[in-house]
Amino acid sequence: MEIVDIVRKNAPITGEQIAEQLGVTRPTIRSDLGLLVMLGYIDAKPKVGYFLGSTVMQERSEVGSIARTKVREVMGVPVVLRETATVSDAVVAMFLENVGSLVVVDSANALAGVVSRKDLLKVTLGNSQAASVLLSMVMTRYPNVVTASPDDTLREALRKMIAHEVDGLPVVQAASVTEGGSGSEAAPSKLEVVGRLTKTTLAKLLFDKMEQQ
Repeated sequence: MEIVDIVRKNAPITGEQIAEQLGVTRPTIRSDLGLLVMLGYIDAKPKVGYFLGSTVMQERSEVGSIARTKVREVMGVPVVLRETATVSDAVVAMFLENVGSLVVVDSANALAGVVSRKDLLKVTLGNSQAASVLLSMVMTRYPNVVTASPDDTLREALRKMIAHEVDGLPVVQAASVTEGGSGSEAAPSKLEVVGRLTKTTLAKLLFDKMEQQ
């Protein structure tokens, strides 16, 4: 799709100018241009030149639609363990649920941290007692956890994943839990875990759109 890329960057652009950028003659790419016009990837106007066609514009629209989707519309069910659970519990949960990370909550079910496969690997290497170690000792603690809000767009969520080099995000909102069952409201800094968003979810959304095309 090198021709499409050239048109995208330089439209409107003539066939001669496209050929010049490709280092070939205009007749050499005549059939390619005709095919791309027929497929809708580029379009042409007499005495104006080539510009992006309806197929590319539609693909852009589909991607834009996904990017604007709210996290709450596609988030999955979080896999949660208490911070009093052990490394052994976490390993079993990861295998059974087929996930790469687990959300850890405190006694009030508020976000306490996240534990990943890498965290578990670090603690188990060379440690015969690792299975009984509590998750509170190995997890990445909140507030050093990257999270998403149900009202974030997928574009915003993906930007966080890329910036922090993580494969998934806990989806959280202001906690409605209570401390110790006393009936008092939780501190404002507490966050309730309501879902999870992963790169796999985003990849599946894009793939489904491509299949529909």
